[in-house]
Amino acid sequence: MLRRKEINHSLAPDVPPEKYQFIADAMLGRLARWLRFLGYDTLYYPDITDSNLIMIAREQGRVILTRDTRLVKIKGLNHYVLISSNDSFHQLLDLIGKLQLTQFHLFSRCVACNGQLMKVSDKSEVKDVVPEFIFQQITMFSRCRSCGRIFWEGSHPKKFKEKLNSIIQFNGGSLT
Repeated sequence: MLRRKEINHSLAPDVPPEKYQFIADAMLGRLARWLRFLGYDTLYYPDITDSNLIMIAREQGRVILTRDTRLVKIKGLNHYVLISSNDSFHQLLDLIGKLQLTQFHLFSRCVACNGQLMKVSDKSEVKDVVPEFIFQQITMFSRCRSCGRIFWEGSHPKKFKEKLNSIIQFNGGSLT
């Protein structure tokens, strides 16, 4: 449910939906991970207070994602989306629909820390970091510029991509 100023193109004419930056409240960690997976800059702190959440959102021009109905009643809070579903995938679908998100850049952000991912140019760089089976089976790896974690496209991202792709294409979007 969106209240007061609904997040849409008229609210932020200088910022296209693919450039939205989010901050998720403590109840939306999984949604934050899904948004990062899709390439959206999404901050998440599991122990953040409402006042710090609002302060960061205002300072950085972020849209607040929350399930807290009391939070959205704070005077002067304009850029937020009230999430109603308990299921993280349904939360994501609802958000995609409400904000008309159509452009996604998979594997461009670290799902753990929100840092930007860069392609590993030489597979041998990760030989001692990933399990041997993975090293032998996978050809493309990415490393987080912030935390250094190594990522590869395994079965979980593939299943999520397939599930989401049918919905995204239906809404005119694309997965890249």
